[in-house]
Amino acid sequence: MNKAYKYQLCPTVDQEQLLSKTFGCVRFVYNKMLSDKITQYEIDKTVLKNTPAQYKDQFEWLREVDSLALANAQLQLQTAYKNFFKDKKIGFPKFRSKRSRRDSYTTNNQGGSIRIEGGKIKLPKIGWVRFKQHRQIRDAAKIKSCTISRSPSERYSISILVEYAFEPPVAELDPTKALGLDYSSPHFYVDSQGAAADMPHFYREAEEHLAREQRKLSRMVRGSNNYYKQKRKVAVMHEKVSHCRKDWLHKHSTELANKWDCICVEDINLRGMAGALTLGKSTNDNGFGMFRTFLSYKLAERGKKLVTIDKWFPSSKMCHVCGVLNDALTLSSREWVCPSCGTEHNRDENAAINIRNAGFAIA
Repeated sequence: MNKAYKYQLCPTVDQEQLLSKTFGCVRFVYNKMLSDKITQYEIDKTVLKNTPAQYKDQFEWLREVDSLALANAQLQLQTAYKNFFKDKKIGFPKFRSKRSRRDSYTTNNQGGSIRIEGGKIKLPKIGWVRFKQHRQIRDAAKIKSCTISRSPSERYSISILVEYAFEPPVAELDPTKALGLDYSSPHFYVDSQGAAADMPHFYREAEEHLAREQRKLSRMVRGSNNYYKQKRKVAVMHEKVSHCRKDWLHKHSTELANKWDCICVEDINLRGMAGALTLGKSTNDNGFGMFRTFLSYKLAERGKKLVTIDKWFPSSKMCHVCGVLNDALTLSSREWVCPSCGTEHNRDENAAINIRNAGFAIA
């Protein structure tokens, strides 16, 4: 089994300079290889098979950084090409910008080149770097690779990919421990027991302060010292909102994974909802797609299941008591009475019960 552990890196000033150089070299090699491939294809309609090694004689400074980081840039470009030719909707590989939101590179553990000892991690070409190890890696786990990244707020982080033997427990699914979740924009979700999650709206709460700081940034001279200070301040605020949201999602998904054997959700089009004028900001602020991802792997580790039902399943219009469809139900109707059996329904709770029943039937 593969698992990634993410930690905050605390490099020295010299190490920061070498990391910045590595980010730049990886970006340069990726763009240079892509440019040469495009040029070659325009000449004779063939795909050029180039490698980072062939550029080191011309650009000597490429030898100063980790060669495996450059090799991984080549693999990423090859993957982008394969995906493009496999599905043209994905789009042709794009050049990497120096002003991108996130700098990163990946290196591999070759012959024990990556080691962890006493709150420090050894990285190729960088040496021993302090990091905040808030979670211990399993003793039998083998480090496969590391991805070092720098956020717009100039914070460094490392994601350590490890491999270890793991047999997930086989749990017998108990029907009484099945839960259905119906997505709700104001409440995050309403479950089949009628409880609403009521996730804090972290972005909405910080929106006024963010708008004020972004207005200050827009009035500053681009490229000045004050501009970069304010830009970093705005980035730190956005990062704080993101971290608060992720922290809540992790804690809540862990709580549900420990309590329930089977959790059922709808495969709703969150990307489409995020593009709507009225729901876009709230959908992005909720992070329900990330929540489903967290639930999926946490339940799998415990031998439990996350079941996703079809997005066209009429969960809201179906009476969970008699199964009759109420085609006259509108989106604005939050309470309705079944025309067949007369049962009074809360729209979201009824939908969650139907999702639970449909999901557990196929679990």
